[in-house]
Amino acid sequence: MNLDILENDPSGKGASEKRVKLTFVPHLLPMVRGIHATIYVDAKEEFDVSDLYESFYNKEPFVDIMPASTCPDTKSVRASNICRIAPYRERGTNRVIILSVIDNLMKGAAGQAVQNMNIMMGFEEVSGLALGPITP
Repeated sequence: MNLDILENDPSGKGASEKRVKLTFVPHLLPMVRGIHATIYVDAKEEFDVSDLYESFYNKEPFVDIMPASTCPDTKSVRASNICRIAPYRERGTNRVIILSVIDNLMKGAAGQAVQNMNIMMGFEEVSGLALGPITP
C-alpha cells in the first residue's frame, strides 16, 4: 500500500478487505534526486512477506522486488520508471517493514503519466519507458 491509496481511500483499506494500519515515512536525504520511503505495517497473521510481494508484483514491468537482506537505493533507479522494493519482517514481531525507492522525476511524475496514458490508450504499458536506470 502506498500513500496515494490512503489519500484516495481514507479508510486505509486499499486492496485489502480489512482496515490496514501503517506508518509511512518518506526520507529527505542528501541525494541528487529520488524518493526513499520506509513503510511500517503491523501484520495480523504470519506469512512470508517476500513471497507475498514476489507473487503480487511478478507481472509488473516497473516493480523490482529486491532479494532478502538487501536495501534499495535511489541511484539504482535514477532516470527510470522502476519502483524498487525491499520487504522485511522484523524478527520476533509481526511488524513488516517495506523500503521503497523511485526516481521522482520519472516514476513520480513524467514516467508515471506516460505509463498511465499507455494503459488508457491500449498501448503496451512499457512503450517509451523501457529504458534502464543510469548511474551518475
